[in-house]
Amino acid sequence: MTRLLLVDDHPIVRAGYQRLLEMDGAWRVVAQAGSVDEALDLHRQHQPELTITDLGLPGRGGLELLRQLTERDASVRVLVFSMHEGEAMVRRALAMGARGYVSKSSPPQELLDAAACVMTGCRYLCSGLPAHWLQPLPPQGDPDGLETLSDREFEVFRLLARGLTPADCAGTLSLSSKTVSNLQTQIRDKLGLASTAAMAHLALRRGVIEGG
Repeated sequence: MTRLLLVDDHPIVRAGYQRLLEMDGAWRVVAQAGSVDEALDLHRQHQPELTITDLGLPGRGGLELLRQLTERDASVRVLVFSMHEGEAMVRRALAMGARGYVSKSSPPQELLDAAACVMTGCRYLCSGLPAHWLQPLPPQGDPDGLETLSDREFEVFRLLARGLTPADCAGTLSLSSKTVSNLQTQIRDKLGLASTAAMAHLALRRGVIEGG
């Protein structure tokens, strides 16, 4: 059976899709995590063959987990299972190394299909999302400039848009205040935005953050 790590900050959700996966008979959940730090520790301990993670994790979030896992091992298999369906978030996760992306609004069977597909070495995008999102976006296809942001800039952008202060971002991402300040300036320059409120408006419109 394929060994899995499940990452979601809601224990009931984790229990639900553990049951779904293990009933299929091809999967065994070896560990569960509710945060980025816990997931990184458990991944190191258990070396799962597949990690299934939400993006909406507390603190640094699932993109940071994805970044760190792929930095450790470029061949790591990560399947995103998330409520986020915005193009910017989906494309960013895939560009950062996710092997597949499944929306939490998908039918249960789709999670099983996606996991099986990823384990064969293929990439997977759930049926509710446009298939062309699996392909890189040409520069002219991104008038807002989000694709020009580095992975670190994108994560700082996401946190600032959620209402965190630069000091909060520094603590959350274990960066210096000066680094975050420089990143904030770079983000504003690349996106042509003058304020954090404008960042939040763009992030909401592109599905990077959810509305309250």
